[in-house]
Amino acid sequence: MQVISNGSKISDTVSKNLEEQITSFNEYFEPLEKNREYIFVDKRTKAIYFECHIKAKKLIELSTIDVPLDPESQAEYRANRDIVEDHNAYLMMKQDALGCRSFSNIVGEYNVKYSKETPFKIIGGQHRYNAIKEAYEGGIDEYHGIKIYFLLDTKQRLDVQLISNTNIAVASDLLDRMYETVRGPELREWCQKVGLLEHGYDFSDRRQRGSRITVRGARSFILSYFEGKKYNSKEFDKIKQDPIIAKTGVIDEQWEKLRLDNPNIWDDKELIEAGKQYATLYNAQFKAIASRKGLAEYAEKALNYAIISSWAYVAGLLQDNKTRLGRHYALADKTSTDPLNAIALSKGRHKTDPENYRGLSTRTDLKERGRLVELFFAQAEKGEGISSGLVDYAIKNYHAKLAFIEADEAKKKIQ
Repeated sequence: MQVISNGSKISDTVSKNLEEQITSFNEYFEPLEKNREYIFVDKRTKAIYFECHIKAKKLIELSTIDVPLDPESQAEYRANRDIVEDHNAYLMMKQDALGCRSFSNIVGEYNVKYSKETPFKIIGGQHRYNAIKEAYEGGIDEYHGIKIYFLLDTKQRLDVQLISNTNIAVASDLLDRMYETVRGPELREWCQKVGLLEHGYDFSDRRQRGSRITVRGARSFILSYFEGKKYNSKEFDKIKQDPIIAKTGVIDEQWEKLRLDNPNIWDDKELIEAGKQYATLYNAQFKAIASRKGLAEYAEKALNYAIISSWAYVAGLLQDNKTRLGRHYALADKTSTDPLNAIALSKGRHKTDPENYRGLSTRTDLKERGRLVELFFAQAEKGEGISSGLVDYAIKNYHAKLAFIEADEAKKKIQ
């Protein structure tokens, strides 16, 4: 074993543990490079790895793609994205494997602590693994190249996840889920508590019909709730409302600051109630639409980011007016059509909208969110549900209020 450390020092203890791991790995996998290993140390993260070639038989028998990001405290939740069965690249990959192609750069961690039966935990290349598996079941047993890491901690494991998934574009929602998993289980557990996620389920790794709420959706809900709570609802006509949609695919500083400033956020009873009420709205919307032909896209309207953030903003804003808050929450009971009246929303537009505008809640920009805040706030005045007339009023009132606020700001500058 030769260590290429790139200037990074390996302690005697780590070196001894590494030798034991390498010996164990060689016994299990019988790589071509056995006893001729070149061990590398990633200079940025200090992660230890080497590359080798093993037969498909060993790879399939001793590997798994069912891998937790944090096996010690969140072992039931996975960081790998779902297999995209109908992707053209994956279909071609399976054909290549059947044609005896040798694949490379399958990335994983050697770890016998969690399941000795499958010590190679694949965290990059699960599509290639599946293609190789299907070919092996058809009698094809080629050598394949793997990059294998040893003695990873959680932060190093996340880093490996990120860099090993850049060969095929990774959905931002998956990156958000990975970052949040490393951050801790609190957001997921909160969503499970309020009903935005079923118990035992993780956030969706990409937005698509039939998916669960994403990390971005959950963060947007909480950020917008607290943004609305900053204001006095009696001053609504003077507020330039700005519901927040969380950033995605990167570290969201606004989200990090909110968590830091609110250490007891997960026990906030008013926030928990708002979450439960929104879960009720989502379920009512889905139930009202799911069985109606041709309207499937409306069933999950409550997962639209503009609606999530705007509804939550109004829930926060109305914490000082429990009567109107009750009417806001009771929107879920308006099921004569569907609670959000998606058809009425689709017909809502303003004279300033472009020709390709497809109706309220089809976009997520600030103007769209501002209009929806106006709609939810107006609905809470009488609690009679969303109608075409109310949608039209909310859109026009938003633009009128915005013009008034901007004119007032301009006036202050010349006084």
